[in-house]
Amino acid sequence: MLDHAAIAARIPHQGAMCLLDAVVEWTPASISCRATSHRDPTNPLRAEGRLGTASAIEYAAQAMAVHGALLAGSTGKPRFGYLAGLRAVTLHVTRLDDLPGELSINAERVAGDDDRVLYQFAVSHDGHCLVAGRAAVVLDGESITPWHRE
Repeated sequence: MLDHAAIAARIPHQGAMCLLDAVVEWTPASISCRATSHRDPTNPLRAEGRLGTASAIEYAAQAMAVHGALLAGSTGKPRFGYLAGLRAVTLHVTRLDDLPGELSINAERVAGDDDRVLYQFAVSHDGHCLVAGRAAVVLDGESITPWHRE
């Protein structure tokens, strides 16, 4: 299990933008995390005094980033990843900040290589799915050969 400080040491997100409290468990194929920052009134993703459900995608993206770092054995400078696309995202509630307990964040690596990864993710609260979908992640995007022809 990793705590907040160990997570922050492995991902580019720092300060209040590091949203995860802990990695509960991980394998080469998946990761499970927990977070309580959705209740924090100073959460940097809040807008107009509330935290919308789409913000859960950032929680999932950070879980994916930690997973990638753990797979790489990274304890140094974290690699930057970019969400290249989202598919089949379903939002089941309108906001996160009014939920009293912890968020559970799960991501499963479906396919990928060293530079591109496809994850399936879900963010839940008290056993109820809040957000689920798939995310394509590109790592160190500037180093990848473009997919288009010039």
